[in-house]
Amino acid sequence: MIQRQSEETKDIIVIGAGVVGLSTAITIQEKGGYRVTIVAETFPTDPKTIRYTSHWAGAHHVSGAYGILEMDKETFEIMWKDSEPDGPAHGCFLRHSNTQFRSDGVDPTEWLNHMPGFRSVSKDELVPGATHGWNFTTLTLYPPVYLNWLLGRFLTNGGKIVRAQLQHISQAMHGGISGLPQKPEAIVACVGLGARFLGGIEDKEVYPVRGQTVILKAPWVRYGRTLTYEDGSHFYLMPRVTGDVLVGGIRVANDWFPVPREEDRDYLLAGGLAMCPELVPPAIRAERTPTIDDLRPLIVDEGCGLRPGRKSGIRLATEWPDVGSQTKIPVVYNYGHSGMGFQSSWGSASIALNLLEEALAGEKPGKAKEYEIWPADYTGRRDHVC
Repeated sequence: MIQRQSEETKDIIVIGAGVVGLSTAITIQEKGGYRVTIVAETFPTDPKTIRYTSHWAGAHHVSGAYGILEMDKETFEIMWKDSEPDGPAHGCFLRHSNTQFRSDGVDPTEWLNHMPGFRSVSKDELVPGATHGWNFTTLTLYPPVYLNWLLGRFLTNGGKIVRAQLQHISQAMHGGISGLPQKPEAIVACVGLGARFLGGIEDKEVYPVRGQTVILKAPWVRYGRTLTYEDGSHFYLMPRVTGDVLVGGIRVANDWFPVPREEDRDYLLAGGLAMCPELVPPAIRAERTPTIDDLRPLIVDEGCGLRPGRKSGIRLATEWPDVGSQTKIPVVYNYGHSGMGFQSSWGSASIALNLLEEALAGEKPGKAKEYEIWPADYTGRRDHVC
């Protein structure tokens, strides 16, 4: 959909080019009547960096009881359509069977029963350590390709991008950055972990939730699994369209360490093997009981990312900040998704668009809406939210 330009077209600046920023920019752009510019320090075309979390995501679509179910549902419907064999982005996705195993007493039926083929599994299907399980069909996307597809879609529709490192939000508001509109009608801040530091926002509720993953070349595994133990520790594996399988299970709040740790790698390999011995090549399993040393030759990549956590959950709200100018313009906030950015991206973008249109229509905001993702009291153990 090519956005139509007219005298009434409004200039909107979106700050941030992660999955939330890109999805939000496209949603605003394709509504029509808006000329959208994205300003960011890092884009999907850049090499992987700890400063850009979206590249490190899994990323599968498995909802949780985190207060954002409607966002997740809307996002899944869009991704399911895009992933159809003749869909516009089918090469970014792999549809597959996924089984959620648990021994923590939690029943996910309430937030997963809308997934295709949802059912409880029999005791014979349980993996060691699980007391219950549920199977359904979902999808895993390949972030580097998907993010670039989003960027290409935005640019093809007439969008503009500007590379800049903002020190203060006012630099985007009042023409302080070359290439940005001099008089934008509104700013939409999809700034992730940057919300903690960006002048004019400086949200101290935002903090990093470090994750680490290992990617194995195991094309014989074409299904996903998650396993949550009674103590809250959690492992997952996600097959990708590339034939790789991503294994994870690390979630530590306020850990800024920017590179993979060896002890975390071994922890993930052990947890992944216990949940899915089939990760080991069939020929080895036919001869003996596999060990994590059998997985090491399969490693093709590993990495870590800093999920943008927020104590009160996702912030979707509008403000007219006083930044020393006589003309105030609205700022719509859309950040704090932690590890839920991909699976809630289109749903939160829709809410951001509604907030934008309300603000431009002259409606003052009521009480800010925040969407709780999970309790803020982390224990610091190596458990995971994907």
